[in-house]
Amino acid sequence: MKNEMLLERFGVSPLVADFVGAAEKEIAGEYAKLDEMTEFNQYKVLSAMQKNRLSDTHFGWNTGYGYDDAGREITEKIYADVFGCEAAIVRTQIVNGTHALTLALSGSLRPGDELIYCTGRPYDTLEEVIGIRGEGKGSLADYGIKYKQVELTDEGHIDKEALGAAISDSTKMVSIQRATGYGWRPAITIGEIKEVFAYVKSVNPDIICMVDNCYGEFLDTVEPTEIGADIMAGSLIKNPGGGLALSGGYVAGREDLIEKVSYRLTSPGIGGECGLTFGQTRTMLQGLFMAPKVVNGALKGALLCGQVFSSLGFEVCPAPGEERSDIIQAVKLRTPEGLVEFCRGIQEAAPVDSFVVPEPWDMPGYDDQVIMAAGAFIQGSSIELSADGPMRDPYNVYFQGGLTYEHSKFGIIKALDKMHKAGLVNL
Repeated sequence: MKNEMLLERFGVSPLVADFVGAAEKEIAGEYAKLDEMTEFNQYKVLSAMQKNRLSDTHFGWNTGYGYDDAGREITEKIYADVFGCEAAIVRTQIVNGTHALTLALSGSLRPGDELIYCTGRPYDTLEEVIGIRGEGKGSLADYGIKYKQVELTDEGHIDKEALGAAISDSTKMVSIQRATGYGWRPAITIGEIKEVFAYVKSVNPDIICMVDNCYGEFLDTVEPTEIGADIMAGSLIKNPGGGLALSGGYVAGREDLIEKVSYRLTSPGIGGECGLTFGQTRTMLQGLFMAPKVVNGALKGALLCGQVFSSLGFEVCPAPGEERSDIIQAVKLRTPEGLVEFCRGIQEAAPVDSFVVPEPWDMPGYDDQVIMAAGAFIQGSSIELSADGPMRDPYNVYFQGGLTYEHSKFGIIKALDKMHKAGLVNL
């Protein structure tokens, strides 16, 4: 009955449906481990909400400056408890993950300080924030903050020896980008983050250890701030928003650092005392409550995507069986046509704007044209089913999301179907 619907209502080739079904059976045993992790994280979130006595009264509106916004205050306490840290800023005013990371960097660093990224070149949109490229216009470099980067080893791990050599007397922060971004490497695991930050603190305990946690929340039973990170940041329209948060981002960590970040968010002397939640507390917290289960579905979809395309002879990262630390599955499609057809298949699988045909375009913040597929209820939400990639050799696609596993699986079916019908894969 299931395959009949795929064939009759969506025009999927029976060869594609059967191929994905066979791949799913091969990895079904791995799903049980993910379910155990999800159950733990669900109880963790529930515990934080009960501990802070979340009430229906916290879902009301406030106006003006937002002084004494009880909903905002309880949301930030819950996030701090879930992430096992002292404090958090969780705001609708944070427009995306890049903005959250910018606040964490600019709030913590001062002129003359040195920032080291020990996971190689950061995600494209952060290059202008740091001042690696672009015209400045308020970058960290504009304010006299120095920058170094330490490349990963050939195996994709953090090079502690090279990092130790790079640390200087002016080093103020060492940062890890947990997710792959548009790189070809496995995401940095919690175990490796813990090991590297312990090493950094042994060199100089005053160095701030930061994590870009985008795409990484609820991928383990602990978060970076529980195992050595002083500060981390992420987006609410990725993992922790559970597909329900309409906008926003968070920065979490040490209380003194979060206070500095709050001054950058608003202004010195005001900090986190002001700022409305615009009635979004309910969806932000309901999304957080749902997030462990939503992330579970997205992660199962990523595993299936890797299994399907690996079975077809494509290089995938991470490979089947490798430990995962974000929800992203990269596939090396090798041709521009493959990248375009894959993304068009994902778009056709969407509940929103399924009739739109993605095209490569000059996206702000990127050197190359980018093609993006995302028919989401929340614009730009990458915890919802989406895929994107830069139009450059070797034409990697980055698949992520799915509010349910079933939808993530359907996205894989449609992407493969488009490529099959275009003569780009043989089944």
